[in-house]
Amino acid sequence: MTTVGVEEEYLLVEPVSGRLAARAEKVRSAAGLEPFVAAREIQPELLQAQVEAVTPVCESLDEVGGHLVRLRHAVAGAAEAHGCRLVASGTPPLRQALPVPVTDQARYRALQQQAPQLVAEQMVNGMHVHVAVPSRHMGVQVLNRIRVWLPVLTAMAANSPLWDGHDTGFASWRTVVFDRWPVSGVPPCFTDDTEYDARVRLLLSTGVIADTGQLYWQARVSDSYPTVEVRCPDVQLRTDEAVMFAGLVRALVDTAMGEVAAGTAAPEAHAELVDVAMWQAARHGLSGDLVTPRGERCRAGDAVYGLVEHVGPALRAAGDTREVTSLVHRLLQQGTGADRQRQALAEGGLDAVIDMLIDRSGMS
Repeated sequence: MTTVGVEEEYLLVEPVSGRLAARAEKVRSAAGLEPFVAAREIQPELLQAQVEAVTPVCESLDEVGGHLVRLRHAVAGAAEAHGCRLVASGTPPLRQALPVPVTDQARYRALQQQAPQLVAEQMVNGMHVHVAVPSRHMGVQVLNRIRVWLPVLTAMAANSPLWDGHDTGFASWRTVVFDRWPVSGVPPCFTDDTEYDARVRLLLSTGVIADTGQLYWQARVSDSYPTVEVRCPDVQLRTDEAVMFAGLVRALVDTAMGEVAAGTAAPEAHAELVDVAMWQAARHGLSGDLVTPRGERCRAGDAVYGLVEHVGPALRAAGDTREVTSLVHRLLQQGTGADRQRQALAEGGLDAVIDMLIDRSGMS
């Protein structure tokens, strides 16, 4: 069984106003987190109103879901003990009048010196799915094959429509914010891992990026783990939605590894068309047409079903078909997190959005 792990980034907000609460270190060090979480399962993020939860390596989606529920409940309890609340949204509906302080780590301070305005606006939260691969060479070949599916995943995972108290018009504004860094967006194609590493070394030699952590591609070969890391989803409102993406991404990686073993070539997709597809996915989520890697428009539901069909054999092999397909069906019926935020905004304004986010973020 191919193993999988998930990282989730959360916001901390004031319970009444919904403004950001810069209390990450207090929440992370809260005694109430132990013994329910291990030391490295709750980690700091760039800004002090964010925390990150990291699951252990998991073999089953049940494990993924169990760990995510445990970690969210632990962080939510620690947050409440310090007068704030956990919110699983790709962007905050409201921000502070003043920038949230940067976490006091050398790497984060260097980022702030390099790009102060980008850091000030980097209050965005994603979900990263790590899937094990047997080698770095295989990881690069997987990247070449999954890159064309990243826009569909982005559309399905959209959960960041609001910014500074208004609707941005984008379902995933987080995707737009992240695309402003020097190395970002959909990764290019690479011949093999040798070329991948050579091009990364060249990027590092420019001095514009300090380390491989600044390779903000929507999918990359991890330097920390023997995995491919898919980074395009916004953090999900509910843990079972996160589990759905863990299952889809694992199946996508398994499918790609099967294609490599069978000698099936990676799909051809011009970089500019994949970029257009990603922009369209961020703009509309599942509420409008998407763009295929061939440059054709298609209904969002058709694109989602195309993804599920593509990974169907891998889902069956992992025993994940029933769980993942039922969650996909619910997503198509109920809409994305962005749709639900907009519905709350229309029905009750920003207060209703904040209440909904606080209420739903700890649910399974």
